[in-house]
Amino acid sequence: MTATAADGPLTPRQAERRRGILRSATALAARGGYEAVQMREVAEGAQVALGTLYRYFPSKVHLLVAVMREQLERLREQVRRHPPTGPDPASRVAEALTAAFHALQREPRLAEAMVRALSFADRSVGTEVDEVAQATGAIVLAAARLPGPPTADQQAALRVVGHTWHATLLVWLSGRASLAEVRADLHTAARLLTLAGPAPAAAPATAPAPAELQPVPPPAAGAAPAAG
Repeated sequence: MTATAADGPLTPRQAERRRGILRSATALAARGGYEAVQMREVAEGAQVALGTLYRYFPSKVHLLVAVMREQLERLREQVRRHPPTGPDPASRVAEALTAAFHALQREPRLAEAMVRALSFADRSVGTEVDEVAQATGAIVLAAARLPGPPTADQQAALRVVGHTWHATLLVWLSGRASLAEVRADLHTAARLLTLAGPAPAAAPATAPAPAELQPVPPPAAGAAPAAG
């Protein structure tokens, strides 16, 4: 997490200051998109010194990727409180991600700012990008409601679904995909969960092999034959 966490966990006061910075950045992005988020204006909106802001977030990209993580955490909470009702994991995931997409669609400038920041992120923002990926994966996993821990194939499917969701946001924001195409892509990716399938059932225990028959020894020499 970007902030003074390098010096240890945030104190309650520091955590509240960080939340204020994120609120200020979110409001600016919602009004004017990526270009409207200027660090000095963020600091003024959060009522912190500019130097303090940079100690929490070294750049605008760090800040907006953190905003995206916060938005995804809110979406995850919505999934938890209002779980999708589809009959299988694939339909539930598609339902949840479509709803999440519509939530971001209501704030297109905010969505554009967050996605642009994510696309601009370099290695210095690696921790924040990883947190966004984890938050997206948590939404997908919560929506899927798998009957048990995900298998390796299901984990791969979950990652692909998350990547698809971010990619559809990007192409929609750039005007290269319609909402109908976005929904179709999300449903197609979610079906990978069905193809991955559950973990195979444990094979039944094999019955022990019957004891090997021992050869009957021949009768002793000179022994009387058995009565017929």
